[in-house]
Amino acid sequence: MNTSSNIASSRVTAPGYSNTPMRPFYWSVRRELWENRSIYVAPLIVAIVVLLGFLVSTIGLPERRRAVLLLDPTKARAAIEAPYDVAAMMLIFTAFIVGVFYCLDALHGERRDRSILFWKSLPVSDLTTLLSKVTIPLVALPLVTFAIVVATQLVMLLWTSAVLITHGMSPGSTLTNFNLLQQSLILLYGLVAIALWHAPIYGWALLISGWAKRATFLWAVLPVIAIAMFEKITFDTSHFAALVKDRLLGFAPNAFAFGLHGGTSIDSLVQLTPGRYLSTPALWLGLLFAAICIAAGIRLRRYREPL
Repeated sequence: MNTSSNIASSRVTAPGYSNTPMRPFYWSVRRELWENRSIYVAPLIVAIVVLLGFLVSTIGLPERRRAVLLLDPTKARAAIEAPYDVAAMMLIFTAFIVGVFYCLDALHGERRDRSILFWKSLPVSDLTTLLSKVTIPLVALPLVTFAIVVATQLVMLLWTSAVLITHGMSPGSTLTNFNLLQQSLILLYGLVAIALWHAPIYGWALLISGWAKRATFLWAVLPVIAIAMFEKITFDTSHFAALVKDRLLGFAPNAFAFGLHGGTSIDSLVQLTPGRYLSTPALWLGLLFAAICIAAGIRLRRYREPL
């Protein structure tokens, strides 16, 4: 008896033995990142395409910059910021598309390839599994997008400065109108606001992924279209369609104060309105809907079998 205890004790304290407790959630998130490389590959490809297009567009930049500097300061700022804003918006849109399709395949894929039998055999609860999957669009994708957008804008800024310097112009006009550090803080805030606002979309996609046997995209989209058409035909109203549109695009008026500087761009930290955003009822109703979808997805996964 004592000998067995000593052997067990020596195994625990043996060199190279890890006594660190298992972290199911951490490793579940790592698994999702490892198995779904489109999470960072797709934004990287879009960033490369954006940079190639920007490099071509800098042909004739000095002449255009001289003309821009003759404009009203507000218009000049908007014109100089435009390429950086376009790059950010394209990458944010890419992240949203990747997040939706990831959620649509998150639970359906493991049933389709029958790997659900293996994953269920591990000491990882359905709650942990679903939370790790919803962490990808709500946390991982915004962080990946933030890093790629900042890196892309930094390359654009350096290239623009180099082109202007080689033509005997100061890069100060770019640095004055586009503060990379300030814009990065605005971007991070915006990505968090977008992720929270789109949480019910991701929750709905996860629920459909756990329920549908095939064609998850159609099952996710067709009910929305059917409800909107039924309302329009029956009552001649479009409240549901307006609700869906607001869920896709309605975060901005609540998260930012537009028009403070006479334009529609966000170029100052003063324009961030987190208090108003967090007090918006639509935000919390959306998060409640997302929580209901995730809870239903947990229950579905508990009883789902391979396809």
